[in-house]
Amino acid sequence: QVQVVESGGGVVQPGDSLRLSCLFSVGTSSRYDVAWFRQGPGKEREFVAAILNDRVGPATRYADWLKGQFTISRDSERTTVYLQMDNLKPEDTAVYYCAADRLGNADRWNRYASDVRSYMYWGQGTQVTVSS
Repeated sequence: QVQVVESGGGVVQPGDSLRLSCLFSVGTSSRYDVAWFRQGPGKEREFVAAILNDRVGPATRYADWLKGQFTISRDSERTTVYLQMDNLKPEDTAVYYCAADRLGNADRWNRYASDVRSYMYWGQGTQVTVSS
């Protein structure tokens, strides 16, 4: 049973940076396709970024609205997946969730990586608040 635990959220000012972490309980994230989603107040959960598993990858994918603001990556020991968030804005305020699963091959990842229904394993979320 895979468990993922997010950390790194907090209260920051506009223009600041945060790095969110998604720690894997099974020790290695390399076999899993991992994504970050977020859910703002009164909004639906939306896709942020995804990273392909090491066996098929490397590849990353981002929401169209990001414009280079966030970066998803894995640590060298493959226990953690990060979301580096720069130039944060008040509209980035949300609970950020890490999700993991094995989507299959690269074609399926390309089609379904941004779909919230593709992932079985979810963390509890970490709150990010951007406010002056």
